[in-house]
Amino acid sequence: MLIIDSKDCENIDKALKKYKKKFEKARILLQLRSRQSFTKPSVKRRNEVLKAVYKQQLSTGKFDA
Repeated sequence: MLIIDSKDCENIDKALKKYKKKFEKARILLQLRSRQSFTKPSVKRRNEVLKAVYKQQLSTGKFDA
């Protein structure tokens, strides 16, 4: 649960903006989307490896983006 401390004199727009930033930093939406369907551990691992290979190719310049 996200709690935003707002002062009495603070505008509601500022409080909403703080809430939205805190919501994004907490990555709640990503967690909800990932929990909608089960992903096998082997598939997760394969995706992590493929992502690492892609990043390594980008950094070495072997991959033309």
